Amino acid sequence: MTRVVPAVSLLALLTGCAGVTPDGGFDTVARQVRERGGMEARIILNEADAQAVADTTRALLGKPLDMDAAVQVALLNHPGLQASYWNVGIAQADLAQSARLQNPRFGFKRTAGGGETEIERSLGFSLVQALTLPLARRLEGARFEQVKLTVAAGIERHAFETRRAWIEAVAARQALDYARRVNAAAEASAELMGRMARSGNAATLDLARERAFHAEAAAALMRADQQQVAARERLTRLLGLWGRDAAFTLPERLPDLPAAPAQVADLERRALEHRLDVVAARQDAAALAQSLGLTRTTRFVNVLELGIERKSETGMPPARGYELSIELPLFDWGQARNARAEALYMQSLQRVAETAVDARSQARERYLGYRAAWDLARHYRDEVLPLRKQISNEVLLRYNGMLASPFDLLTDARDQAAAVNATIEALKQFWRASADLEEAIGQPVAQAAPQHKEHAE
Repeated sequence: MTRVVPAVSLLALLTGCAGVTPDGGFDTVARQVRERGGMEARIILNEADAQAVADTTRALLGKPLDMDAAVQVALLNHPGLQASYWNVGIAQADLAQSARLQNPRFGFKRTAGGGETEIERSLGFSLVQALTLPLARRLEGARFEQVKLTVAAGIERHAFETRRAWIEAVAARQALDYARRVNAAAEASAELMGRMARSGNAATLDLARERAFHAEAAAALMRADQQQVAARERLTRLLGLWGRDAAFTLPERLPDLPAAPAQVADLERRALEHRLDVVAARQDAAALAQSLGLTRTTRFVNVLELGIERKSETGMPPARGYELSIELPLFDWGQARNARAEALYMQSLQRVAETAVDARSQARERYLGYRAAWDLARHYRDEVLPLRKQISNEVLLRYNGMLASPFDLLTDARDQAAAVNATIEALKQFWRASADLEEAIGQPVAQAAPQHKEHAE
């Protein structure tokens, strides 16, 4: 039995080598995010890191914030994301803890009476924990990888939400600028019509119509202003900004429509290979499979403790021995635990299948939505707006030639404003559809399209 202590000490030395890194293993998550989408995620460990993040954020906010810069600010600065980054460190600490043996238990007992003193000393440790230590470490290692995957998925999800919020905010600003121009033109037109009515050159009905158009333009301006404020505040929350940093500027308009839509083939394969929710579901099933193996290992032996005892009495030589305690499986043979683990594993397999089916369908749906949004935006740009401009020029010529009434100008102005607003909305929907497609296939469209040009041809 004296050989047990050196063996235990050696085992503790070998399994106690696992440690924790200062960043908790977040560097691997940051590298994965960078490789997948070119984004930089950084965990704040100290004041120097906080200052570096603040400097980078201020530099990005020093000019109009484009979509990529907005995502970068969110990944560096958002408090909720920074809190999620520490989940990796927590999981790494659990992994390091799983590689260590439980501390041995030392017992001391002293009894005296009748002129005699009896002293008992004992040293014990969990033999089951020592025997299952490698498997437990593998389980924690799998959970550590799963946590890193979950954090990376959260980063990507926040990046997509930031992209969509940026699109909404810029589109709202663009719509607000146009609403201001329409309102200013309607105000000037109503003022001119009022002068004409006072001089007897315009009917009261025409004046009422012009004033009604001005009132409607003013209402549209108020709605556009409210929508712009709401969209900007949502973007501000996703960026994690406050104070003077919240006074960032945005571009005046959305990016132009691409010359052609991206040709992305093998949508379903890309979704299954690159989407982190699919990878996470597979990893979860694998972790449950390993957990099932651990359940079977400890099915019959739940408590197995080994102890060393030394007993000494007054006037008697010391006595040594050992104590072994084991829980006998008389009432609980572990079938219920084993059945539960198997049921959880089978359930996880169905979750994987469900995630894969959803991923395939979303990839198809969002690519069709992306193509339809591009077609609609191009239609407004190349067909509707040029025709509206041509009609406006013709109506103005007819008005100058006294062949059209002021009401005709008013009607045309309303139609033209509606067409411009619809064009802005169509362009916004295209860029949203582009972000949705990237989320569905798990990678940027720019990375996906060139690799499949040969297949498309």
